Amino acid sequence: MPTISAFADEVGADPQVQMDVLTEAGIDAIELRGVWDTNVLKLTDDQCTELKKQLADRGFRIACIASPIGKVRLDEDWQAHFDAYRRAVELAEFFDSRYIRIFSFYAPPGKDVGDYRSQVLDRLSQQIDYLADRDITLVLENEKDLFGAYPERCVYLLSAIASQKLVGAFDPANFVNMDVQDIYRTCWLPLRPYTGYFHIKDFKYGHVERAVPAGEGDGQIPEILADAASDGYDGWLALEPHLGKAEHSTGQTNPELFKKAAAALKKICADVGWKL
Repeated sequence: MPTISAFADEVGADPQVQMDVLTEAGIDAIELRGVWDTNVLKLTDDQCTELKKQLADRGFRIACIASPIGKVRLDEDWQAHFDAYRRAVELAEFFDSRYIRIFSFYAPPGKDVGDYRSQVLDRLSQQIDYLADRDITLVLENEKDLFGAYPERCVYLLSAIASQKLVGAFDPANFVNMDVQDIYRTCWLPLRPYTGYFHIKDFKYGHVERAVPAGEGDGQIPEILADAASDGYDGWLALEPHLGKAEHSTGQTNPELFKKAAAALKKICADVGWKL
């Protein structure tokens, strides 16, 4: 059976508040993107030690280091960014997490990112090579305007690398955000063999306020998770509601809306036969 985790920074900066809200929603695993108004990669060693203690005291675990690695332009300093990636790996090991969330890069200004497939592939390969002796898996999220914004490009990267240390993090709302039609057929079916993680948020096409609870938008989440259940999926379902506000590298969802989002996901899980 899968396990629900959550981007807890959506409900607040204080880790105690984050855990309070997640506990009410019956969730005890966190996608670590930020605490204390600080991105995970900017946390000091002392902050990491304090956070790990607070998590342990309340029985919480870190499902994934939800890093912004790969959410930069291809013409930016690669060595500096790879140093940030090394920090993400250190944090995954420190917090006993097997997963690091990554992205697939923006184009240089005025360029088409689709023309940079070999450069994107090379950078992902370097990241995977660095994990040779580590029990860590990279989860590649499809995201607006990056190389991996469209399903065919995600399939290209995941099939070309073909490593057990890289899986797709399927985010149906981000495909809706790119106005890709019929998410089930055009995105899920080709990416089904490569998906090893789910980000659960749902959007509606063409709406100003696009984010809705799972199953109420155009992401076709119930149909997709029904297939995942039939495949025996037993990984993470990372709740990322964005019901209050969606921003470039984070989102906001107040506690009441967060509980509503968690309930919607749990209902879908029950409907497909998962006993969480």
